[in-house]
Amino acid sequence: MERQQLDPIMPGSSPMHVAVGHHTTVGYIPTVPTPMLKRLLDLTLAGLMLLCSAPIWLMIAITIKLEDGGPVFYRQKRWGCRGSIFHVRKFRTMIQNAGLRPAEQHDRRITRVGQILRACGMDELPQLLNIWHGEMSFVGPRALAVGELVHDENGNYVSYETVPGFWERLVVPPGLTSIATIYIPKDSLPRRKFRYDMLYIRRQSVMTDLRLIALSFWISFRGKWETRDRKF
Repeated sequence: MERQQLDPIMPGSSPMHVAVGHHTTVGYIPTVPTPMLKRLLDLTLAGLMLLCSAPIWLMIAITIKLEDGGPVFYRQKRWGCRGSIFHVRKFRTMIQNAGLRPAEQHDRRITRVGQILRACGMDELPQLLNIWHGEMSFVGPRALAVGELVHDENGNYVSYETVPGFWERLVVPPGLTSIATIYIPKDSLPRRKFRYDMLYIRRQSVMTDLRLIALSFWISFRGKWETRDRKF
């Protein structure tokens, strides 16, 4: 039975069912209201980080340009709340025209500057603007790339939309960090990550967000985001 395959961390209640399966039905996805304190936390922290990180943005832009002369930012479509699609910008960490395939360990597409940025999570600093605009939150299911192909349990490439649990996790805004990002290996199958996303949705609170944000800062400080196993 499906329940027996869930990770031990998952609660015993049955998964939420959403009457969707194709793009034409995403409008039926319900929405879990964003608590006012959570939004206030997002705005406050995003504003402070945007101000404090401004000099870092300039340094990152210069180093990216010096390495290969390519564009500083990488623009990508991401899945948002209720199946909406929005754009994010990241500091480019791969060679130009690297494609949509997720980065793997020792991926040759990653530049030398990109290795440092990804390890510290600094490539995602531009997503603070998405948080400020309300398209994302600091904590929530990861904002997944539209059109990206990932491995399933059989090793086949599939789109995120076909993986069980994908649509259920869209009831809340996507986050810059998440339980899955912090606690399970980076190369875990999407289906497993989605189960952890549902755990967060069921148990979300401001205190949980604060704890996950603190852990994320610690992982960034130690440069462990690209670690495939335990990050802290």
